[in-house]
Order: sequence, then structure tokens, then C-alpha cells
Amino acid sequence: MKTPWKAVTTLAAALLLVLPGGVAARAASTPWTKTPVAGSLRSYPVSAVYVAGVSSGGYMATQLQVAYSARVRGAAIFAAGPYYCAQNTIPQALYGCGDNIYPTYLGNLETYTRAWAGYGWIDGTGNLSGQPVYVYHGNNDATVKKSVTDDLVRYYQDFGVSVRYDSGSAAGHSWVTPYGTVGCTATASPYLADCGTDPQGAFLGKLLGSVAAPNTGPLGGTLIRFGQDSFAVNGWANGLSMDGNGFAYVPSSCAAGTTCRLLVALHGCAQGYAKVGTAFVDRANLNQYADTNRLIVLYPQATATPVNPNGCWDWWGYLGATNYPIKGGAQVETIMNMVRRLDG
Repeated sequence: MKTPWKAVTTLAAALLLVLPGGVAARAASTPWTKTPVAGSLRSYPVSAVYVAGVSSGGYMATQLQVAYSARVRGAAIFAAGPYYCAQNTIPQALYGCGDNIYPTYLGNLETYTRAWAGYGWIDGTGNLSGQPVYVYHGNNDATVKKSVTDDLVRYYQDFGVSVRYDSGSAAGHSWVTPYGTVGCTATASPYLADCGTDPQGAFLGKLLGSVAAPNTGPLGGTLIRFGQDSFAVNGWANGLSMDGNGFAYVPSSCAAGTTCRLLVALHGCAQGYAKVGTAFVDRANLNQYADTNRLIVLYPQATATPVNPNGCWDWWGYLGATNYPIKGGAQVETIMNMVRRLDG
């Protein structure tokens, strides 16, 4: 469906995608934050790759997992719906994948998935069977309705995924973390809510099988700020609505050569560096667990452009290509290029 450019940007500005609040202040300095060090990504001994994300980052995480299920071995999804939910149309993204005025057409999404696997456009769906997935939805999330996230759970279950569904929280539309700066029920910048719980411990336990307690003192690893242009499929990250820089947290044990796991962590709309600085990177409660669980955390960064004014990840086709959720999709491949560098 073709939509006039002005209408596209107007609708895009309403997507879930499109969270209120505008630009937030940079995250305050604390003893557990790390000052980014300019550098580059290199290869490490990596035994497994996982993905996690919230809102548009949750949709992107599902795209990465389904497209590359032979490589990505599990996922944690906050406040999002099933794979290919938008079906390349903005109205469906708005009214079927954020609101529930339209259905998600779950059966069609599963049919697409199986067909695309048959064509080789994504990895075989058999890889999903038995994979660990953690899904989170807050009861005060009015941006992505619970029925939409319920259908994400059903999608996964229909492919044999082992799902833990946390849907009892009072959270708004946010990434819930003990280091959150807004109240649990709020949907407000920087979309990091403190509900007095630790979903990261829960989902890392699900993905990794067991999890050591986080480092609550000064972090011992290195937060690397790296250029994303060299990984962009077009050589220019901004042309893909991605920031010039991304971040990666590397624990000292991983840097020393210990075999580690890799987690790709994807912020939501209005939650990237250009909007909130390193708030998500610092406060997602992932670096703390990374230190004690031999886990490298990659933080790719999306950014705002005229067709994507809130810096969302492309899960509805705003870059103008229909292959956004499969192998070859511009942002999918750019992120996977970073993964390939890190895991050799």
C-alpha cells in the first residue's frame, strides 16, 4: 500500500512507537555507570547469541531471532507483538500491533514465517523449537495492548518455543529495571521504569539456564563506543536511520579471552543515544549482570530521520523496502554484521 510521504510521517509520529516526552536529560553519573571509551569491535570467544528489546526494539529483536534462528538462540521481548505483525503497512502497525482495533492476523504471520523459511529467506523454523524466550507486558501499557503481546506468546508457542510470560506487572510502556528513573506505571521518557522487581535476572535465568547475582558495585568491564558506519550495509548508518555510534559492554573476563555469551540489547523508540544519551545503556541492568555472567552486551543505536522522527527500529517498513524482517533487511543485516564481528 502506498501512502503519501506527509501521511507517512504523520502516522509514524503516532506509532508506538511514538512515545510522549521528547528529549530527556542525559543519564546522571553514578558509581555503576561507565564512561564510554572510543574504540572498535573485535572478535571474542562467543558460545551463544541472544537478543532482547523493548517496544520497536522488541519487534526488531523478534525479527533478528526468527530470521537468524540458527544463530540467535533465545530472546527477551518487552512490550511488543508477533513477528511481521505490521505486514509492511502503517495502519496495521498502528491499529493491529499497538492498539488492538485490528487483529494481528496471527495465522497469516505463521504462514508467512513457514513460507519464507521454505524459500531460505529466514532460517528454518525448526530452530525455534525449544528455544528459551521471556516475554514481558505491563498492565498499564496502553501503547501495546496486552492482546497483542498475548499473540506474540501464541506465535512462539506454535513454533515450539519455551516461553516464560510475565504479565502481572503494573508497568507502563517501558523497559522495567531496578535502575529506572520513572515510576512503575508511567509511560514517560526515558521509558526506564522501576517496579521494585528485576526482570533482567528473570530473563537471563531463562535464556542462560542459570544466572549469578549482578555486580552492584563499580563495573569492571569496558563500555566501548564504536562507529556503526562500517557495519551498515550501505556504509552510512544515518542513511538507515541508525546513529553514527553504537555501544558494547565487554566484561574484563571476556576481554581476557574467557568464552562468553553475547546479548544484543535493543532500545525502544525515543530511547536511543540521540534522545536520552546513554540512559538505556547505563540503566538497563544488563552491564551489571554481564560482569558476573561472562556476557558481552551489544547496544546498537537507531536514530531519528524525517521518515522515522522518534528513532524507532524498522519493523513496519519505513526504509521503503519490503525485506526489512528477513535476511538482507538493511537494519537486520547491519546488526548481524556487528554480531559477526563480535562472535568471529
